Amino acid sequence: MSVQSLVEQARRHAGIPQELAPLSHPGINALLADAVARFGPLPALSALGHTMDFQTLDRLSAAFASWLQHHTDLQPGDRIAIQLPNLLQYPVVFLGAIRAGLVVVNTNPLYTPREMEHQFIDSGAKALVLLANMAAAAQDVIPKTGIRHVVVTELADLHPQPRRSLINLAAKYIKKLVPPWHIPGAVPLRRALDLGAAAPHREAAPAAGDVVVLQYTGGTTGVSKGAMLSHGNVIANVQQSASLFATYEFRDGAERLLLPLPLYHIYAFNACLGMISRGCHTVLVPNPRDLASVVAAFRRYRPTGFAGLNTLFVALCNDAGFRALDFSDLKLTMSGGMALTMAAAERWREVTGIEIVEGYGMTETSPVISVNPVNANRLGTIGVAVPSTEVRILDDAGRDLGAGEPGELVVRGPQVMQGYWQRPDETAKVMDAEGWLRTGDIALVTPEGYLRIVDRKKDMIVVSGFNVYPNEIEDVVAAHPGVLECAAVGVPDERAGEVVRVFVVRRDPALTEASLREHCRANLTGYKMPKQFVFRDSLPKTNVGKILRRELRDS
Repeated sequence: MSVQSLVEQARRHAGIPQELAPLSHPGINALLADAVARFGPLPALSALGHTMDFQTLDRLSAAFASWLQHHTDLQPGDRIAIQLPNLLQYPVVFLGAIRAGLVVVNTNPLYTPREMEHQFIDSGAKALVLLANMAAAAQDVIPKTGIRHVVVTELADLHPQPRRSLINLAAKYIKKLVPPWHIPGAVPLRRALDLGAAAPHREAAPAAGDVVVLQYTGGTTGVSKGAMLSHGNVIANVQQSASLFATYEFRDGAERLLLPLPLYHIYAFNACLGMISRGCHTVLVPNPRDLASVVAAFRRYRPTGFAGLNTLFVALCNDAGFRALDFSDLKLTMSGGMALTMAAAERWREVTGIEIVEGYGMTETSPVISVNPVNANRLGTIGVAVPSTEVRILDDAGRDLGAGEPGELVVRGPQVMQGYWQRPDETAKVMDAEGWLRTGDIALVTPEGYLRIVDRKKDMIVVSGFNVYPNEIEDVVAAHPGVLECAAVGVPDERAGEVVRVFVVRRDPALTEASLREHCRANLTGYKMPKQFVFRDSLPKTNVGKILRRELRDS
């Protein structure tokens, strides 16, 4: 049976449609309008202890759209960079920009000046919205770019008084989180909203094929590039993701999702839009590395759903305050962004009583390619391909492989990007004329039709001619009770070409290299055995929480 036939069989067994229904909305702004009409007074978003309902989200995003149209020279199709953490301002500004017909460039608030300059120039951004805390880092970059309009917001700008002033003043003068900055002509967000509220906006009417987001990524090759995601790409993927939760008792207007992952990352962005489309409440956590704030949000909001990734699951389960919480309302935990280890999944189930549902995707696919069905979860896999998604597994010569044979995962579907912004040569490296996208990941399809990621193609380690996949090594090492987290990389070796080096953060201070070697010998064949163990107090990670293997290789 072909790989695609197995994928279709898995969808049938899980009760998942083979094909996606017609798009529910032509654009993201229509998705918002529908949600406001159906769920207006219900809570939509919370951050830093304040909650905004759907009607307020509609009113404020309309005001921002009006300001863009009446007080700037920006035109539909122009790019606006948003450089904000998980605050209420993000969805207001994002949706307002879309309602004015602009294209959003999501930008990491922790970017260095060099990274900002590249992204602003490459995207051709003409406007920027950023947090005052980051304004000092941006002030010298902006004159080197085409940015003409800057909007600056403070942490609690959308909170009521007196809480707004208390939080903003504390951030600036007590916690010293706002370095001095000077950006000529910068407009405070509250001023922009007040000006915009004085006149009605003109609602944009995008087509499904119109680009709505430039989502920057390293992609499968080269430097950071902007994946062009259209309204149709994003809405299709929201619908595709929802179809895999058909058996989960999802109640429109009633669920609460705790979201500590940043909205500028496509995983969280998709999850938030999905919640908005269903009239549900998304609780935003501005800093996922602040475990105390994640635990506090769990305690206060008692979420029914949680979206995280492996490193966050490990850290939370190692936190005494988290383990003491009441998880009786929690019904769903989703994992994405990086490989989920069995040790982390099992520990999460022990602590919360809930199985983690792992999925997989890429920036270039809006992002979801596959998810484990809630009613047929298979730990150790990334689940079943979402509706209307075709799958192939190719060898290095481009030949199709069968079930159980690892090769590069290649996909096609309505969620696949339009291409890389102004980089047709880079697009051609990963997409063919028929819309097939090379993911750069080594995967296999099980006989049951589930996908399993073996590893990143570029992270594969070749030991004496044998392929060794870091994910497998990490899964074994992480299963040792004395290990908190780990990362495996390949390092040059004169005899074997490469050998495996594993970086380990101890859970048990008494953990020894000898104990780890004994554990690995019992679980790994000879050529997969780590030759070197390096103990660290911590591992380098992205702001989202992915472990930076490349940085470890270079250390």
